Amino acid sequence: MAKQQTAYVCNDCGADYKKWQGQCAECNAWNTVTEVRLGPTPSNRSARFDSSREGYAGGASANEVQTLAEIDLQEVPRFSSGTGEFDRVLGGGLVPGSVVLIGGNPGAGKSTLLLQTMCYLANFMETLYCTGEESLQQVAMRAQRLGLPTDKLKMLSETSVESLVATVQKQKPKVIVVDSIQVMHLADIQSAPGSVSQVRESAAYLTRFAKQTNTVLLLVGHVTKDGSLAGPKVLEHMIDTSIMIEGDNDSRYRTMRGTKNRFGAVNELGVFAMTEQGLKEVSNPSAIFLQRNDEVAAGSVVMVIGEGTRPLLVELQALVDDSHQGNPRRVAVGLDQNRLNMLLAVLHRHGGLLLGDQDVFVNVVGGVKVSETSSDLALLLSVVSSFRNRALGHDLMVFGEVGLSGEIRPVPSGQERLREAAKHGFKRAIVPIANAPKEAPQGMKVIAVKNLQQALAAIE
Repeated sequence: MAKQQTAYVCNDCGADYKKWQGQCAECNAWNTVTEVRLGPTPSNRSARFDSSREGYAGGASANEVQTLAEIDLQEVPRFSSGTGEFDRVLGGGLVPGSVVLIGGNPGAGKSTLLLQTMCYLANFMETLYCTGEESLQQVAMRAQRLGLPTDKLKMLSETSVESLVATVQKQKPKVIVVDSIQVMHLADIQSAPGSVSQVRESAAYLTRFAKQTNTVLLLVGHVTKDGSLAGPKVLEHMIDTSIMIEGDNDSRYRTMRGTKNRFGAVNELGVFAMTEQGLKEVSNPSAIFLQRNDEVAAGSVVMVIGEGTRPLLVELQALVDDSHQGNPRRVAVGLDQNRLNMLLAVLHRHGGLLLGDQDVFVNVVGGVKVSETSSDLALLLSVVSSFRNRALGHDLMVFGEVGLSGEIRPVPSGQERLREAAKHGFKRAIVPIANAPKEAPQGMKVIAVKNLQQALAAIE
């Protein structure tokens, strides 16, 4: 009997080692190196897939050396998924031969969205929905509950990658859903489904098949307790597009964000509403995040953030109160807490406002997570408004980055942000002087500020 071969692979970055070690030397993560048992590689694993099908391009297997000038730059054909918000995150639609990984917490709506998409696409092309976690009856019950057409979508319950590929080669679908990649397994990998080796090799096998047969492959991925995609980090390097669906189970709305996209812009945001008929796209998400009372309380201000190619209006709330502890609390929900601490120091140094004995709480309404720096000025003005117990008004919009020396720096797409705010009826805007337009939108007064002192003077 041949000796069992083993390797040690880091779950985070995919680096492999000859023996176990507590810390990965590549990504410096602790306790992420796990043992992987290697099995023999049969000859059929290296065999080419059947690519005799209509529309096959064969670009993934071409071995000829070409210059950049010789490469054909014809437009990549796309087709719609049936949902405008999904197409926006994908970069315009699904691309033949692409591999899309969709992750999210349990109950976020991954299977619901893909079932809706596949039922729509089944009316125009051959599709196959492979489920390994649920029975076919469970999927059929969900489709019936959502009122989806069930007469054209083909279903398969399978966890073996080899059996799935054999079925696909007979049916020749153009779009495949695998729900989920964590339950798929290869027979020659001597480890349990969901392990590092099984997830990595199964994804690589399916990705190679999709590229060589020009098939769209949609993979469902689990997430860990910290919200990141489960499995080895190399899984995200294999696929073309990585999408995360975010949203609490008690919230009606779900947000879809692209974190990697080889066929479009990253960080695009799609907004959906969870209804009895499944996920419905929200074409104007700014309206749902701006459901404010008629009387605006102190500490509330509206800012415009850029999510990919879309400007989005959201409300930022701050609460400043006397601290009854030795160390005042600093809590940021939807924002970076370290940046909150830095901006409070800037406010003290260049704004003359000391909050060392105050608790500061900031929250982005609607559960939106803001990662860009255009929210700096809005955060500081909301903190000042709460501290002084003075409302800023219902028609004010703010955006701008604040530097450590108190200067207000410009942000990208300033004109688009102003137009979005004017479209929703805002009459005043405090913006960086470099983002000031030559001609303000109709009905809006633009206040251009150069530093923090001018911004504070504008709300006096």
